[in-house]
Amino acid sequence: MGKERVQTFENHARYVPLYHIVLAAIVVIDVGWSVTRLVRHPSVDGAVALLTALGLMIVFFYMRQFALTVQDRVIRLEMRLRLAKVLPADLVPRTGELAVGQLIALRFASDGELPELVRTVLAQGITDRTAIKKLVREWQPDTLRV
Repeated sequence: MGKERVQTFENHARYVPLYHIVLAAIVVIDVGWSVTRLVRHPSVDGAVALLTALGLMIVFFYMRQFALTVQDRVIRLEMRLRLAKVLPADLVPRTGELAVGQLIALRFASDGELPELVRTVLAQGITDRTAIKKLVREWQPDTLRV
């Protein structure tokens, strides 16, 4: 077995080829084929096939979204617990000011740099996840993601 790459900002995005390419292509081809069949040979069966294909496309998008929403809720909880332990007393009450997106981005920071990053994010009102992630100096991998 080969070595796993060290996770960094540049390679941290989760990419699953069977889902993001293969399944997406199958769904798009199915919708296209169903539209073509319905246009060339209008029928109730063709309409039902198109509705089924569109339903599968909706499921394709929402199954990912639902999983990411649950993941975000878990990360929010994990980060609130982590911040309660790591932040100095003056910052702990301000953790409620952090939006979910900010917490998600901050999860990659080491415990040592987290207090400084939280201060910076709150003081400057940084909400862009990418901008926050780029501020992380000691990247802590998160490999248990959807």
